[in-house]
Amino acid sequence: MSQNIKIAVDAVVFGYQQDTLYVLLIQQKFDGQESYWALPGGLVKDSESLINAVTRELKEETNVDVNFMEQLYTFGDDLNRDSRNRVISVAYFALIDSSKTNIKADTDADKVQWFPVKDVPALAFDHNLILQRAIERLKAKLTYQPVGFNLLPKEFLFSDLENLYCTILEKEIDRRNFRKKILSFDIVEETDRFSEKKAGRPAKLFRFNSAKYKALEKGGFHFEIKFA
Repeated sequence: MSQNIKIAVDAVVFGYQQDTLYVLLIQQKFDGQESYWALPGGLVKDSESLINAVTRELKEETNVDVNFMEQLYTFGDDLNRDSRNRVISVAYFALIDSSKTNIKADTDADKVQWFPVKDVPALAFDHNLILQRAIERLKAKLTYQPVGFNLLPKEFLFSDLENLYCTILEKEIDRRNFRKKILSFDIVEETDRFSEKKAGRPAKLFRFNSAKYKALEKGGFHFEIKFA
């Protein structure tokens, strides 16, 4: 029995700024078709691993390196998800501090742009479905793993962390209890630096201690944030 199946990788890269969750999209044009927006990605080369393929595609098409990335899901049950070939896509879910990126389209990408997740247009193939799965994964992971820090600068206002949770989970939180809970984990440190806000009283900046979190995790520490 012969097979003619191609393997692709696609990346859902999230960024966060000013109380808005963004996703990174590229615009492509193939075989004389009209340009369309899509997730960054492409076919896996015979000589490379999946993670190397998605890292390469991200660099080539968007010029970004991500803070956090993990495999999301495999999409291939729809035999006609790509009209050109039978393609199975291994999707990845990634987080980045979008304020520090210098995005640039290259190779087969005509444009690259951050889109608020609530304003994403109709995407190529089944990429809207892939994006929805990634949003669901992000919401879930925020409650049991401190991945949200990957969306923030290394030093941040505590209110920025609170707003990030409210924005992504689309819920109001008890800010006093949230602050008490996060600080009780002893993985967020207050710095001696203050915000550069010109109005109002300057606020202290905080940072996430990833090394301490990893050490605690090895000892059985369980990160959990519950909401009413």
